[in-house]
Amino acid sequence: MLSTAIPGFGELALEHLVLDYNGTLAVDGVLLPGVKAALNAIAEHLTVHVVTADTFGKAADGLDGVHCQLTVLPPGRQDQAKVNFVNRLGAERTASIGNGRNDSLMLAASALGIIVILAEGASAISLNAADIVCTDIVSALELLGHPLRLTATLRT
Repeated sequence: MLSTAIPGFGELALEHLVLDYNGTLAVDGVLLPGVKAALNAIAEHLTVHVVTADTFGKAADGLDGVHCQLTVLPPGRQDQAKVNFVNRLGAERTASIGNGRNDSLMLAASALGIIVILAEGASAISLNAADIVCTDIVSALELLGHPLRLTATLRT
């Protein structure tokens, strides 16, 4: 569990991290450098879930050696499937990271929503749903291990 109190934002008591795969952890289906180590470091404190459409069909191979649970979603209403997944875990105990339009509902529902803007870009709808915007997935993951960084960004 990761917990911290952020003035004006509230108490975070996180147990789960839900992530999209392509555009968030990977570009063109290939896991980005440093992501495996960063995910495994977070997995010591949170249960890590990767929930993806798996556009390129490479998520399982890319996540080999990563301490996470992979869920590949069927086509159709993936935005609803992702928010349903977060709600089943307990949105108030979940952080989520994504970039696509189908991530917007989970980003909004989660106790902490982080959007990353990588080579694929990011949906404006999801950008508005997120609490934090990052331009590097490893930096986004490292925020979770450094509560004062979260405080500096989110406090009022």
